[in-house]
Amino acid sequence: QVQLVESGGRLVQTGGSLRLSCAASGRTFSSYAMGWFRQAPGKEREFVAAISWSGGRKSYGDSVKGRFTISRDNAKNTVYLQMNNLKPEDTAVYYCAQKRVDSGSVYYTVSHEYDYWGQGTQVTVSS
Repeated sequence: QVQLVESGGRLVQTGGSLRLSCAASGRTFSSYAMGWFRQAPGKEREFVAAISWSGGRKSYGDSVKGRFTISRDNAKNTVYLQMNNLKPEDTAVYYCAQKRVDSGSVYYTVSHEYDYWGQGTQVTVSS
């Protein structure tokens, strides 16, 4: 079994920055794609960012392009989400997700493609 633990969420003012981390433990696969999603109260889960196993391919949701950056450190089994210029509409619970892959260059932007999920970390942006 794989465990994913997110951290770094907190209350921040508009225009501020946060870096979320997601650490994987347990039965880690030799290669896996990672993604970040978020869900605000009363809304559906939304794709935020995804990264391939190699780290060479990335994708972002339209609402975060140019402000968020996904990265990973495979030696540490950790993926990061750097969030800059935060807005009140970024307020949500942020989840990381993992999917085992056979290729180092694929990533996924749809939540049902992922196999494992973390418990989430709350990000609140005050206006």
